[in-house]
Amino acid sequence: MSAVLQVLVALLAAAAVMGATAAVSRRLDRVAVVDVAWGISFVAMAVVLAVVWPDAHSWLLAALVTVWGGRLAWHIARRSRGHGEDPRYEEMLGGPGWSSGAGRVLGKVFLTQAIVSWVIAAPVQAAAIADVRWWPVVWVGVVVWAVGVFFEVVGDAQLEAYKARPRESRPRILDTGLWGWSRHPNYFGDACVWWGLWIAGGLALGWLPGLLTVWAPAAMTYFVRDVTGAKLLERTMSQRPGWDEYAACVPLFVPRPPRR
Repeated sequence: MSAVLQVLVALLAAAAVMGATAAVSRRLDRVAVVDVAWGISFVAMAVVLAVVWPDAHSWLLAALVTVWGGRLAWHIARRSRGHGEDPRYEEMLGGPGWSSGAGRVLGKVFLTQAIVSWVIAAPVQAAAIADVRWWPVVWVGVVVWAVGVFFEVVGDAQLEAYKARPRESRPRILDTGLWGWSRHPNYFGDACVWWGLWIAGGLALGWLPGLLTVWAPAAMTYFVRDVTGAKLLERTMSQRPGWDEYAACVPLFVPRPPRR
């Protein structure tokens, strides 16, 4: 019964964040604000679980999720300030934002993201249900998480610095720094973060909890690589002059030294 209650509490936390974001979105008439709430929903779940069922492991995971989710929300909010609706949502909804219908927006965007974030957070929820079996594995997960945060933070910073340069003085394609090792180092970092959280929050509980939750980081990796992240972005990036040469030298996702 306690496990069921913990899972429901996590779901309510995610739903509360998305519900509040939907109200803000309606007032601003901009569906894309849901991207800011994505990271915050994970923070809400992790913190609520740690507060209601506190132990060192839950609080450690809450800290890791808060650092990742808080930074991601701040980065997206700052990057999107002053921009209009995201074309992805117009295409998804078949019209411009809320004018396509409140039920459609709530169901296809906010409810869907609440459920998806709740499902992906399975390793964090498992940590609130079961006790740690292997503490050394927890610290291995923290290291993998830190590698992911490094790739996200540094990759985003290098991309911002590139975009801040005048168009006429910057190369057509960013191919230096981490972007010379992976065409999407920030998305690779995102995947690493969730593999780290799975190791620390799922696998560290034992083989069975690890196997029951491994689909969560696998699903996140699939989405950021093949669905909503890297490959989706490449549909437009591949139109740039010099892209084919860049793609031939630099891998899509997992970093390696570039071929010359």
